Amino acid sequence: QVQLVESGGGLVQTGGSLTLSCRAPDYILDFYLINWFHQAPGKEREGVSCISSNDGSKYYAESVKGRFTISRNGTKNTVFLQMTDLKPEDTGTYYCAVDKYSSTCARPSVPLSDYWAQGTQVTVSS
Repeated sequence: QVQLVESGGGLVQTGGSLTLSCRAPDYILDFYLINWFHQAPGKEREGVSCISSNDGSKYYAESVKGRFTISRNGTKNTVFLQMTDLKPEDTGTYYCAVDKYSSTCARPSVPLSDYWAQGTQVTVSS
């Protein structure tokens, strides 16, 4: 059973930064897409970013473009989501998950994502 492990959430003030980590087996990172999702309180889970080591593609939702950066550290089997200039609307639970079906990054899809990590809470105070 594939297990993704997240870390890095916390409480920050508006304008602050956090980096989330998603650790996964090497073969998962080598062959499949890693998606990040954001679920605000009382709202649907929505895709915010994607990275593919296969074709080097990346995706950012408009709401985070220019503020979030997704990257992979191959030696640590980890995908990072660096979040800067955080806003109160970024508050919520962030999940990473694996997309085994897509060949290139596009807006992350909940139905196409498997092996969900446990989620990490991000709270941005105004």
